[in-house]
Amino acid sequence: MKVYKQIYKDKKTGKKKQCKRFVVDFFDNNHHRRRLLAFSNKRESDRVAEKIELLVSCRGRLLDPDLSKWLTQIPSKMCKQLVDWDMLDARQVAAGKALTEHLEDFKHSLSAKGNTEKHVHIITSRVNRVIKKCKFVIWADISASRVQQKISCLRNYVEVVEMKEVNGKKVKTKKKKDLGKISAQTYNHYLQAIKQFCKWMVQDRRATESPLKYLQSINVKADRRHDRRSLEPDEIRLLLETTQDQPKRFGMTGYERALLYRLTVETGLRREELESLKKSSFNFDTCTVTVEPGYTKNKKIAILPLRKDTAAELQVFLSSKMPTTKAFKVPVKTADMLKEDLAAASIPYVDDAGRFADFHSLRHSTGSLLAAAGVHPKVIQAIMRHSDINLTMSRYTHLFRGQESEAVAKLPDLSLPSKKKQRVVATGTDNVLPSDLTYTRQTCVQKQLPANTGEHQNRDNDSETVFLTTPERTRTSDLRFRKKTLRA
Repeated sequence: MKVYKQIYKDKKTGKKKQCKRFVVDFFDNNHHRRRLLAFSNKRESDRVAEKIELLVSCRGRLLDPDLSKWLTQIPSKMCKQLVDWDMLDARQVAAGKALTEHLEDFKHSLSAKGNTEKHVHIITSRVNRVIKKCKFVIWADISASRVQQKISCLRNYVEVVEMKEVNGKKVKTKKKKDLGKISAQTYNHYLQAIKQFCKWMVQDRRATESPLKYLQSINVKADRRHDRRSLEPDEIRLLLETTQDQPKRFGMTGYERALLYRLTVETGLRREELESLKKSSFNFDTCTVTVEPGYTKNKKIAILPLRKDTAAELQVFLSSKMPTTKAFKVPVKTADMLKEDLAAASIPYVDDAGRFADFHSLRHSTGSLLAAAGVHPKVIQAIMRHSDINLTMSRYTHLFRGQESEAVAKLPDLSLPSKKKQRVVATGTDNVLPSDLTYTRQTCVQKQLPANTGEHQNRDNDSETVFLTTPERTRTSDLRFRKKTLRA
């Protein structure tokens, strides 16, 4: 392998001149002589020669991190030349590209699948934050242990506006406030995003295997920060009645907000799905509402039934709107909107158990109301559009006040006598021992006593005659006569 500057003859002057850039002369894996144009700096050109020597030696194997990082630093024309010479394949070139370039392609891929702009922004921003936090540059830098460590150390920062006096004047200043470590749920969201990016790299043939393949999410139940509750039926009625009389907030009148809350409780639609609804989304003949697949969480079209009275009220509300007009102007901060309406109705936003009644809790109320009405769990799962019924029954169905007491009251009354005791009391043998009855029957049969006659036989001199001397019983061996009222 040689590193030198070529000498050429100038056509105009006829003089020999030296090229400004060095040339790396080497033999590739197939013993073909190659000349690669390097840099004008001798030291950088020598480094190119060293890396090419390593590249030839590891042909057909995975590149080490240093070599992959070097490929990201060389010009694209030089990298393309190595690919044309079959010294690099597509995966190795992709592995040598910066992760920021892969992330941009990943963003376009998500958009091409029909995801909303907001969903694409959330996923890519989470991936980008993890990459920057871990200081990853190329694919070979990604480490499962480092990702796990850095995600757990992520913190939430919010901007806090404070008023300070400067030269006798009050000036607003903004600073970031640390809210502490992220919750287990947020940890899983970040981990899911970066794993989705790595999986896309493998599927797009840019990498052979995901380094985060075996990373598992953590238990969400161990660190719940924002548990939601379902509103009681009477609380929902009170909320709707109060909201109708409230003034305009967040760009919506009180009547519009009440109708939005009612539609949300009866259908279980999410905020993004409600925001996408148009007048044409409603079919008032069949009493259904349709959500396009681009706005649903599972990317499938959703056709949900409506109550007839709700459909009639929506038809009147949307009668003056165009088919392509948005049905509701749903604000971004729906939780703040609902919080103010709950306060107006004197309904606590946070209950005694620390559970929140935000806008998504209306979806929890949908599942709880259906379960309380005795609807089959599979039907509830279909309405809620969950892929796992355990999510429907464990997360989105809550118990209302008094349901446990009503359920216990439906248990059988254990203070009542058993059937066996009721038969004994009915035949009048409740105070007779079973052994006495058996002995009496056997004696009657052996001595051939007239058990079917009403004649009273009392032979005191006969020692083998059987007498029943239980309390308040007639002294007779006839099994038919037990009550003292039957004494002869």
